[in-house]
Amino acid sequence: MKWIYLAAGLALYLKIIVISNPEAGLFDASIVELVVQDSGVTNAVSGIIFRNRLYDTIFEVVVFTLAIMGVRFLLANEAPLTVVHQLRDQPSIVLARLGATIAALVSIELAIRGHLSPGGGFAAGVAGGTAIGLIAITSSSEWMEGIYQRWRAAIVEKISVLIFIVAAVMTLVGIEFPHGELGGLVSGGIMPILNILVAIKVALGSWAAVLLFIRYRGLL
Repeated sequence: MKWIYLAAGLALYLKIIVISNPEAGLFDASIVELVVQDSGVTNAVSGIIFRNRLYDTIFEVVVFTLAIMGVRFLLANEAPLTVVHQLRDQPSIVLARLGATIAALVSIELAIRGHLSPGGGFAAGVAGGTAIGLIAITSSSEWMEGIYQRWRAAIVEKISVLIFIVAAVMTLVGIEFPHGELGGLVSGGIMPILNILVAIKVALGSWAAVLLFIRYRGLL
């Protein structure tokens, strides 16, 4: 069987190298132009994610929510660690917090301008979660928990998911905001709002997961 797999893989690579795709070229460019015109945003990727395949995006947000719930469920019966060791040396703390500041600024930029340039809600949420993780490894877990509870981050996360689903369903049934001027910050109808909602959801969900893993597993 090993030789069959090797022969099939070799045949596939030969097909890719020898046989070209005659339809590649202007046809691909025209699809990008159609997506931009239809969505009203200059970032065709955002147009596809939040319009052409919005069904997929809705379920991606739901799956991420279920993943965070699964983490909470799996760790619910475990005993929290009594001592959580964090970074103590000053150079590491300075570098981690500098990286967190940069990641937070990138997150805000990607969330606000993700429909105009490479980026978007998911990338913004990952950058925000990275910033939170860098702060968490240099700060007291009790302090991080206190901020999470004080700002009602769990409630904000759930509300952002509900608003995203409602806004996405409105788009799917044909209710749209004016697209505005192509290339402007306020353009693309509801897409900038969807970008920001996804960024909030992913960042706060990452925050919850980081806190849970630190509480029950420490810094891995």
